[in-house]
Amino acid sequence: MYSNIFKLLLLFITPTLICEAESEKKKILVGEIKTNIDPRTNRYTKLLLDEGQKDDYDIIIIEMDTYGGAVNDADDIRTRILDFEKPIYVWINKDAASAGALISIACDSIYMSSGASIGAATVVTGDGEQAPDKYQSYMRSIMRSTAEAKGRDPKIAEGMVDEDLQVDSVSEEGKVITFSTSEAIKYGFCDAELNSVDEILLRQNVKDYEISNFKLSSSENIISLFLNPFVSGILLLLIFGGLYFELQTPGVGFPIIASITALLLYLIPYYLNGVAENWEIVLLFLGIILIAVEVFVIPGFGVFGLLGLFTSIGSLILIMLNNDLFDFTFVVSGDVVSASLAVLSSIFLLGILILFGGIKLTDTDAFKKIALEETQDSRFGYVSNKYSDEYIGKKGKAFTVLKPSGKVIIDEKLCDATSYDGFIEKNSKIKVVGNEGSALKVSKI
Repeated sequence: MYSNIFKLLLLFITPTLICEAESEKKKILVGEIKTNIDPRTNRYTKLLLDEGQKDDYDIIIIEMDTYGGAVNDADDIRTRILDFEKPIYVWINKDAASAGALISIACDSIYMSSGASIGAATVVTGDGEQAPDKYQSYMRSIMRSTAEAKGRDPKIAEGMVDEDLQVDSVSEEGKVITFSTSEAIKYGFCDAELNSVDEILLRQNVKDYEISNFKLSSSENIISLFLNPFVSGILLLLIFGGLYFELQTPGVGFPIIASITALLLYLIPYYLNGVAENWEIVLLFLGIILIAVEVFVIPGFGVFGLLGLFTSIGSLILIMLNNDLFDFTFVVSGDVVSASLAVLSSIFLLGILILFGGIKLTDTDAFKKIALEETQDSRFGYVSNKYSDEYIGKKGKAFTVLKPSGKVIIDEKLCDATSYDGFIEKNSKIKVVGNEGSALKVSKI
């Protein structure tokens, strides 16, 4: 009888024990930083930490191998790591230089593989030259405060930036601090020499665990694809080409839809990655508006069109660059060249297509499906004119503002009209100088 009771209790207790054992299994999320620190890396780490927070992971491990990058992006990553409530360990698998050192120091524990290094955090410009002292001062301050927050020697952290700072028994004046694995362990900037994630977890006394490797979603990978200057150039070609062919064949719809779609695909990836600023996008649309004013409101004068063209081209180039307003200190000159080539080459290719492909385009089956090929002659019953040529030479007044289209009164009749010479105020005297069929052509007198 007692044996049966024991078996019954065991039957109820066993599932509970299994569930408790499973619940004790630690969930580990592993990400990596193996590229230059830039807006894409910034976004990647944000998504990594969002994933770690959302799915209740216990530990985040970042595998690091970078020579550095943009200070502003590194500072964003550092701040997120410092504010993150769960433990974050960094495994330096070879290099954590410059901005990589800053990010590493922000982590709760630093582990380095054999032959790894950390340090050399002097700020340099996009062309590799040492940046002005104001940038060095800022980097020193955030290296110092980060080291203090994690209980590491702030003087050594500053010495990784400033070559003029001498740290007793650690570095000589004139040399920035860069530690090997053994040196980093000696001076408290590495907790142990380890060569795998499993060794890190064993060091942390985590024996039962489940590792998940963080991967970007398909949509994020597509966004990264559109950041390629070559792909951006193709999108720009579609933007400009769509606008041109819509103006040539108004009402078709497809070219403008293609242009708007390409514009969104161009802007969204750069905006999400923090490269495109709001003011740059506003500048782009301002340029488009100026071009529209030139085409539809005051055609033929040229100032608005040229200003709009230069504004649009300039903003499209700026959108592709990681500049701070008009400060290009940390922008690599090669990036400026590639962005400029992407924009200007797309305009050049469009010009080639217009010059040499325009005639052939009209002969294609696709064009014939959307273009009217037959001549609709009035002899065969077609009537296109809403107004007769008798109106030409008559005078009247503008019933509405013409900019350039509007309403006029001729012989006490309300007529549709288009201004021949730009903007015409309401109640201005006008004269009919032509007939477009659906509207009269008028000029101010």
